[in-house]
Amino acid sequence: MQDRLRGWFAWGMASASIIRRRGLLSCVLACSLWVPTMSAHSASKTVLLLGDSLSAEYGLPRGSGWASLLAQQLRDDRLDATLVNASISGETTAGGKARLPALLAQHKPSIIVVELGGNDGLRGLSLAATQANLHEMIVLASQAGARTLLIGMQVPPNYGPDYSKRFAAMYETLGKAKGVKRVPFLLAGLEDPERWFQPDRIHPNREAQPVMLRNVWPVLQPMLKADR
Repeated sequence: MQDRLRGWFAWGMASASIIRRRGLLSCVLACSLWVPTMSAHSASKTVLLLGDSLSAEYGLPRGSGWASLLAQQLRDDRLDATLVNASISGETTAGGKARLPALLAQHKPSIIVVELGGNDGLRGLSLAATQANLHEMIVLASQAGARTLLIGMQVPPNYGPDYSKRFAAMYETLGKAKGVKRVPFLLAGLEDPERWFQPDRIHPNREAQPVMLRNVWPVLQPMLKADR
């Protein structure tokens, strides 16, 4: 009888050990399946903004530019996206193209907002070169798995009607050719320089920043929701 009890006890201990091991294995398997899923849903997407002084808060109090307002909009709408503003005052399309590979590798964005070309136009640079630089940035973004939002710019009419017209059309041409989303003109609605611009008549003032965001947001918001 004692031998039988010992046998039952040993079998019971072994069974309990097996159950514990199986339970632990099940837990490990369940956790291994659950953790990546949780991480995938909780990972915040990155929006990379590559622009010039119009996006770098030139002459404005920190945190008041349209890019900062965009970051706040992302938080308010709980879109699970983070803005990285890599804009630099004076940046050209050549400079943006040179910096983009490192930015892509560092931030791994899902969307790239390109607000460049204005300084190219103000310097009278070759439209062919500017268009080629923007085209290359779109290609680099696509190769990195990111979509591009191209923000159109215009130059003052004193550069000549032909140059001004071809400059504005360049963004539309690129958008159609590459199938990327496009904002026609970042400064749309800011035609009154006395009201909307700083004394240099080039850079929008603080009051103009919400208008600039309203020009971008209706195009960017659907792109963000499509990524969810």
